[in-house]
Amino acid sequence: MVSHAYTVAFEGVEARPVEVQCAVTPGLPAFAIVGLPDKAVSEARDRVRTALSSMAIALPSKRITVNLSPADMPKEGSHFDLPIALGLLAALDVIPADAVAQTVALGELSLDGSLVPVIGALPAAMCAAQDDRALLCPSASGAEAAWVEACNVLAAGTLLEVVQHFTGQRVIPPATPGEVTDDRGARDLRDVKGQERAKRAMEIAAAGRHHMLMVGTPGSGKSMLAKRLPGILPPLTPIEALETSMIHSLAGLLDEGGISRARPFREPHHTASMPAIVGGGRTVRPGEISLAHNGVLFLDEFPEFARSTLETLRQPVETGEVMIARANAHIRYPCRFMLMAAANPCRCGYLSDPARACSRAPNCGEDYLGRISGPLMDRFDLRIEVPPVSYSDLDLPASGDSSADVAARVAAARQRQTARFGDGGKIRTNADAEGQVLEDMTALDTECTELMQKAAKRFGLSARGYHRTLRVARTIADLDGSDAIRRPHLAEALSYRLTISKEA
Repeated sequence: MVSHAYTVAFEGVEARPVEVQCAVTPGLPAFAIVGLPDKAVSEARDRVRTALSSMAIALPSKRITVNLSPADMPKEGSHFDLPIALGLLAALDVIPADAVAQTVALGELSLDGSLVPVIGALPAAMCAAQDDRALLCPSASGAEAAWVEACNVLAAGTLLEVVQHFTGQRVIPPATPGEVTDDRGARDLRDVKGQERAKRAMEIAAAGRHHMLMVGTPGSGKSMLAKRLPGILPPLTPIEALETSMIHSLAGLLDEGGISRARPFREPHHTASMPAIVGGGRTVRPGEISLAHNGVLFLDEFPEFARSTLETLRQPVETGEVMIARANAHIRYPCRFMLMAAANPCRCGYLSDPARACSRAPNCGEDYLGRISGPLMDRFDLRIEVPPVSYSDLDLPASGDSSADVAARVAAARQRQTARFGDGGKIRTNADAEGQVLEDMTALDTECTELMQKAAKRFGLSARGYHRTLRVARTIADLDGSDAIRRPHLAEALSYRLTISKEA
């Protein structure tokens, strides 16, 4: 007899259906799992055998073969334990085979039969809903999977509960979704003394999802400013929250099944490896740029990152997705993030202070910021210098707008962009606009056209820099509530494209 159970295999953020075929046939006693299993899947036979033994269910002295179909798709992870156990129990007539065939299962088995939570419950629930099947998962993963309303999610604590459910002895109640949180932190922009130009640039960057580079001496407030960026960003839309949560589910970052409406803020250390930043590794996993999807990736000490790592950011910054290529698979992860970078002007950090600068000034500034290649620098929409704050300013009371005030203006600008582009499509903010959409939204009058042509010639703007300047000007106009780009909007946008000074 051949029984059929169903589970999923993960390719990027997508969950692919996998059929678990289990056959118990006469022959020498053996337990084989075929279908490109990795080490964790191959070891499932020992966990399943021991878990069934803890329930006083002995395997027959026959040949047991489990095939994971399609056989040419790599199978990775311990979540295959539960579907293999269900297929085997159905083949032994312990539970009804037709009921098992209507369920997508995933979960790791302990030796005592309890179910251990696994990653990817949310994408698995979406796959189950598409196939019109219920999802069976560990109880700790149920709150996460229950966010897919179209899927009936059953969360069990032990394999015994699963058997009792399928035999009608004890019905497992449907799981309930976790909590929705919108904790964007208590850090306020008013905590930063001075730096009004940097705050203005942050507001523009947040309103249009523009990439921003800050260069300044140590202690000038670059990191302090960046950490307050989440407080002025609008909450995730339902579509964005689902996209982000699917990635975090695969990374095991969803806390107790809760979904956050706050935009992600990732700040990896400059010693992070290339796979840690862009994704990959021995078992392909999303990197920091994908974990920052729909949020912010903050790279402090930007020139200290490995040159090869920085260069890998060039394509994801433009396309909003990254392709991890392997010999046997090509995995695609979304990564539409806002890049916020901070750097010192030179290695010692005091290039602008003749009394404290090193003996190599100003050449040290050229060498240090020269680690950032021209093509990568060209992808920053806003580049600003963050000057040191004087001691007298530190004693002054808080000034400027609070994060709540700035967030209100950013939200209003984002609403204008939603009305312009729609919600949920490929183009959501001004930074995403291209082609005819970009031309339509950045139509300039004669005065602005002449200014832009002069600036492009004077500063040697590339085609990318030209269009990025127009996008920033459009965002400034949105913040101003203007339907068209005016000369002041364009002039301010051009001021942020000036080359960062590398000399004292």
